[in-house]
Amino acid sequence: MAKPVRGLRFQPSGGSRAAQIPVGKKQRLTIERLANDGRGIAFLEGRTWFVVGALAGEEVEVRVLGAHGKVVEARTERVFSASDLRRPAPCAHAGRCGGCSVQHLPHDEQLALKQRMLAEQLSRVAGVEPEEWAPPLSGPEFGYRRRARVAVRWDAKAKKLEVGFRAAGSQDIVAIDECPVLVQPLQPIMSRLPAMLQRLSKPQALGHVELFSGSAIAVLLRHMAPLSAADLEILQAFCAFHEAQLWLHGEGEPQPVDPDQALGYRLEPWNLQLAYRPGDFVQVNAGVNEAMVAQALEWLAPQADERVLDLFCGLGNFALPLAQKVREVVAVEGVATMVARAAENAASNNLHNTRFFQADLSQPLSDAEWAREGFSAVLLDPPRDGAFEVVRKLASLGAKRLVYVSCNPATLARDTVELVRQGYRLKRAGILDMFPQTAHVEAMALFEAS
Repeated sequence: MAKPVRGLRFQPSGGSRAAQIPVGKKQRLTIERLANDGRGIAFLEGRTWFVVGALAGEEVEVRVLGAHGKVVEARTERVFSASDLRRPAPCAHAGRCGGCSVQHLPHDEQLALKQRMLAEQLSRVAGVEPEEWAPPLSGPEFGYRRRARVAVRWDAKAKKLEVGFRAAGSQDIVAIDECPVLVQPLQPIMSRLPAMLQRLSKPQALGHVELFSGSAIAVLLRHMAPLSAADLEILQAFCAFHEAQLWLHGEGEPQPVDPDQALGYRLEPWNLQLAYRPGDFVQVNAGVNEAMVAQALEWLAPQADERVLDLFCGLGNFALPLAQKVREVVAVEGVATMVARAAENAASNNLHNTRFFQADLSQPLSDAEWAREGFSAVLLDPPRDGAFEVVRKLASLGAKRLVYVSCNPATLARDTVELVRQGYRLKRAGILDMFPQTAHVEAMALFEAS
């Protein structure tokens, strides 16, 4: 049998395929402008380069992270000619850790970037501009993150436990001894965590660690094999030293080692306490979360005699403050455990004018019992996929006012097209700076029936 010829590629007629650029290759580039996600854009030999850590007008040396056809993804390794806007990265792990991609931009420029991203999506996709732009809702640019997931992986070849955050553009783990965006109570835990985990007897059985700071501090360990008594003693001593609750996640749901301990967070302006369990969705920025809830209530302007609908209600972050102001709140969530937790939160805060339901909100709203009486106003806070099937039926519920809280300007713009088609107009919009030092954009929009 003849040997197969290796290394040959048949080319389509009319041209040849350009050689692919290998990962790790270094290249010198001139950055022309910023992309919507904060990366620098450069053009070279027919390819478009997207560069993390670069600013418009800079000349930089980059390292390739990946290439797909005519698109190359890279990160900045060296700056030859810096933009006047560039500031020294506040974090020692900048450029390696994948968490904070725009910290080389001053905070006011980060806000301006996010504002442009939102405006561009609304204009390009929906062809609209709000009648009024609200100022950015922001808080401190550091020390804001009350929840973090720490990656843990056993490197069998090196016989070493890796603990830290995922690297930019790869699955590598960057060892982190200090994270400037974490709230202060979590900083000492973060710095001492790797040494403690390395003392455990089965490092290969460890999964991630979740840290949370709310009404109490909590440390959750994901483990794929039972923990020995000695390991459990090490974990308990570590948490006792840091005055933190210990939660374990083996089979089933996460559980506290001490079942009598309570965990949650407060919404101080409304004197509310919400129970929380590791794994639940919670906004990581407590200060901006409170400001967001306050702004949503102000924009929605709920009245005492009204019935209001809260979609994607989670733990009741919006539903409970709303219930203090209206006749009735109907809150709907897709995850059954979250529905139960939200109902318990309402009861524990002595709010009895709330009703909670489970429904698949990725599907069209059916003739659910809870929807039949209609609503004066609607608040929705969907995941990144948006709420297209839900918004298609909102006009039929009779709502005159709608506040849409979005974590993805692209799906907000897509859903805006449908809302405008139903007769709503975009009265007001603005960004929520929930994640400073990143290009992640959260936004709020107010729609009113024409």
